Amino acid sequence: MKLATFIAPGGSQPQAGEVRGEEVVAFASGTVLDRLSSGDRTPADGDTYPLAGVTLLEPVPRPPAIFCIGRNYAAHIAELGSAKPSKPLVFLKLPLSSVPPQGPVRKPAVVEHLDYEGELVLVLGPGNEIAGYAVADDVSARDLQTSENQWSRAKGFDTSCPWGPWITTADEIDPGDLRITTDVNGERRQDGTTSDLIFKPQELVEFIAETCTLEPGAIILTGTPSGVGAAFDPPRFLQPGDTVRIEIEGLGTLEHPIQ
Repeated sequence: MKLATFIAPGGSQPQAGEVRGEEVVAFASGTVLDRLSSGDRTPADGDTYPLAGVTLLEPVPRPPAIFCIGRNYAAHIAELGSAKPSKPLVFLKLPLSSVPPQGPVRKPAVVEHLDYEGELVLVLGPGNEIAGYAVADDVSARDLQTSENQWSRAKGFDTSCPWGPWITTADEIDPGDLRITTDVNGERRQDGTTSDLIFKPQELVEFIAETCTLEPGAIILTGTPSGVGAAFDPPRFLQPGDTVRIEIEGLGTLEHPIQ
């Protein structure tokens, strides 16, 4: 099942629905978070809309927590010349970083070196279970990241986490070997697979849960493959007017502009 939060054509209020091919079928009541919390997988039976005609929002608006993992792909570590971590490197994005899959991402005036990071997202259900998966861009201010000891400003600024386009429930996906690609203005920059993850999804959940309560709807961005802009020679950072497109096999695509 693919769970989406959307605004119907001509509407103004968010609705929850099930994506079926090129259509969205609305649930009679409740939100995506309600369904994640209850484990309800009853098919939607409400109004049907063309997928191309709705406005997709974050599947869970303002998730209760946005955890992120750094340096979790072997090839990405190699391109950065970093050492393999002995345990997951966890950091947080702030609530206002979460935006719909189409963004937009707004480049802060103080940032010069803006970068993309296509990532697999874990979406939590009750009991620390992985309820589903989605796609995200962990947009990063590299100049702040390298000049400040903490990454809160570099990684957690407003609009720095477009994600979606929906949540594909865990019963439909094996996350072990999914192709993940990132294009900037139509040019392929990242082309990797989740088989290159150092710490696997369940390991990440268990590690974070040692100290943090994982509420339903919390999300974990699992790290990015090689090919980030900072690794090019010379570096290739994002500029206003650029378009970033990230696709993960079986999970859909997000595409957002930089402003």
